[in-house]
Amino acid sequence: MNLLLLGPDDFVGPGRVRLTDRRLRHLIEVHRSEAGATLRVGELGGQMGEGRILRLDDRLAELDVSFDRDPPAKLPLTVILALPRPKMLRRVLQTIASMGVARLVLINSYRVEKSFWQTPFLAPAAIREQLILGLEQARDTRLPDVILEKRFKPFVEDRLPGLIAGTHALVGHPGDFPPCPRGVDGAVSLAIGPEGGWIPYEVDKLVEAGMTPVQLGERILRVETAVTALIARLF
Repeated sequence: MNLLLLGPDDFVGPGRVRLTDRRLRHLIEVHRSEAGATLRVGELGGQMGEGRILRLDDRLAELDVSFDRDPPAKLPLTVILALPRPKMLRRVLQTIASMGVARLVLINSYRVEKSFWQTPFLAPAAIREQLILGLEQARDTRLPDVILEKRFKPFVEDRLPGLIAGTHALVGHPGDFPPCPRGVDGAVSLAIGPEGGWIPYEVDKLVEAGMTPVQLGERILRVETAVTALIARLF
């Protein structure tokens, strides 16, 4: 945890917060903090600043906090991702938040198992938990937007064209396609398939909607690796 991220429920008064959850345990067991120590803090959705520990014991931590600077800017990027398997989903959500992605759209695909959509990790609270872990890692305060689209064809035909309008719209897919561009100037929409990749029908539908297929080379990457590699290359 490189940033102590604070929500509205943590405040017990102006500039005063109280913690009793996992963050308390982290302060004690990982940071080995003591009363009087200062920490980097951030207000969820707001600014970052500094906190001073007033009290710290096994039951609670109390801090005096102030905020004076903005978080890093979000990438002008929408990631459209075929829903990964649940264990990988948690890591991907953290990566998306850590890298500053502005919006994530999780969609269905032929190779996405139906059971994936039943995972408790898709509950709003579970998604938020993983995003917050990513923000804490990267020292950011602003959550990306996350949208769930369970039906591929209606989404691609009816909503995707408007979503990608005015952006560099790319589909990551192995094959005889141009290399993924580097250092793109402007907003980007990036579609990444499931384990095993998009099927040809899905690539065709994404292209019909206005997206351009690109590739990262001959190696076949795990979804979480492809997400990181493509974002790093684009920005």
